Amino acid sequence: MENIKAHVISDYRELPGLLAIAIIKNPYPYNPLIDGLDLLVLLVTEKRVEIERAEHVRLDHVRALVRTISQDELHLWITGGENRNIIEWLVRGEILLDRDGYLASVRERLLQFPESMREQKQFIEFNGFLRTYLQAKQDLLDGNMLDAYSNVLTALHHWAHIVLIEEGRHPELTVWKQLKRVHPGVYKLYEELTASPETLEQRVQLVMLACEFSVMSKMKSSCSILLNIMNSREEPWSIGELQSHPIITELQVELSLVVHKLVKRAYVREVAVMKDLKDTSALELRYMVANA
Repeated sequence: MENIKAHVISDYRELPGLLAIAIIKNPYPYNPLIDGLDLLVLLVTEKRVEIERAEHVRLDHVRALVRTISQDELHLWITGGENRNIIEWLVRGEILLDRDGYLASVRERLLQFPESMREQKQFIEFNGFLRTYLQAKQDLLDGNMLDAYSNVLTALHHWAHIVLIEEGRHPELTVWKQLKRVHPGVYKLYEELTASPETLEQRVQLVMLACEFSVMSKMKSSCSILLNIMNSREEPWSIGELQSHPIITELQVELSLVVHKLVKRAYVREVAVMKDLKDTSALELRYMVANA
């Protein structure tokens, strides 16, 4: 392994704009943590470089995945959850080269899991929960029981992630094993859905009911990042303005559904604005925090 590390440093240290090199050995025989290969070499650069973004190489009979990513892309991966493996890569990987301590500071922030990062991840998970939960409700109504089961199971995963984030834990570093200790009630629901002797419809309805009363009560706290954006000015926001806000752009989430639900729950107020004085029938809907 030491030969491989020396080879990696020698081969890539002169890469233009290189900030850091990390190496992660795959400890699992089947988990596709690094796309089925034995080793990951992560190269972080200051700016996007015009080279192969992913390479497969063999080093001393070890098959390695070499990933090159800019610091901006790394930030988006961590924040937006586009690549959930990135958390495990950064937490468990060995840093071989780290100019100005960049990667060490990123790892330290991940381990501290500050409130701002929790808010971002909780909003992403709630957004995912809302979509799959409502789709499960529609599937149930349409009699599509297997689809309802699939979607409510996904919603339950999002719920589990929300609970772990509230406890200051990264959901990317295993879910149900953590959850059994942290929140046995949600874990019990998972067992009821997947292993109960009751009919599939009864199991789905039980979890849907629990979702309705437990997770929906978390709507305001889970959406605090969006409500804070709305509160940052007195004028109401169009959905386009909200969607293009730098924080929301970074999170890569669609807002229409969650905004609609915030209005339904009276956390957000809908304001109709006339866009064209010549056409009084066409009104644009804008949004602001209720009672702000």
